[in-house]
Amino acid sequence: MEKKLKAFERLLNIMDQLREGCPWDKKQTFESLRTLTIEETYELADSILKGETQEIKKELGDILLHIVFYAKIGSETNDFDIADVCDGISEKLIYRHPHIFSNTKVANAKEVEENWEQLKLKEKGGNKTVLEGVPTSLPAMVKANRIQDKVHGVGFDWDEKEQVWEKVKEEMMELETEIKTGNQDKMEAEFGDMFFSLINAARLYNVNPENALERTNQKFTKRFNYLESKTLKQGRRLKDMNLEEMDKIWEEAKQFDK
Repeated sequence: MEKKLKAFERLLNIMDQLREGCPWDKKQTFESLRTLTIEETYELADSILKGETQEIKKELGDILLHIVFYAKIGSETNDFDIADVCDGISEKLIYRHPHIFSNTKVANAKEVEENWEQLKLKEKGGNKTVLEGVPTSLPAMVKANRIQDKVHGVGFDWDEKEQVWEKVKEEMMELETEIKTGNQDKMEAEFGDMFFSLINAARLYNVNPENALERTNQKFTKRFNYLESKTLKQGRRLKDMNLEEMDKIWEEAKQFDK
């Protein structure tokens, strides 16, 4: 523990020096750091998807730097400092884990999630409604998954997960109907409903939709790169080939994957 505290103290001291002496660090604000923080978060997510533990360590360091940076700026205006940040999250964790720090009993992780959402609604100064805490700036797929998690936490969910497939089929039929009408606005709305129901199905079957889609993105990219590379080796260009010719090489790429 002492080693960890010294390492954290070292980082805080370095941040103090940077804020005082570095022209770039001195001019940073909450607003100027915001987009950089988002970028760092995506870089961490990429490293996690790739399973690169050394890169995960590196990206965690970058995010920790941002946390310390925000806290330093907050201390300069006497709004909060790093101690307030640490104390705040510590108190929140204790409050939201009464099965650990009090005498509440839970049977499984599902009950922990349900208690978590109920406790959030009761917190003084906390969210007034179930969905209030979902950030509006989240990417649409992540936001849909978070919304569904939130309402699940208060019991708004299917009795049996298999029921979700009827909803998926219903949304698909409604989409097909609007495609036939050719109304672009209604088509977009129905596509959204279908995506939302599929994300809901993924949640019910413990599949992270973001990870699932990214796996498919990577698989498609790998196969398309194979198609493009082999075509170039043959002295040809993709735009000069027909779909049947491309499909033949695409099937090779699929076998190569296996």
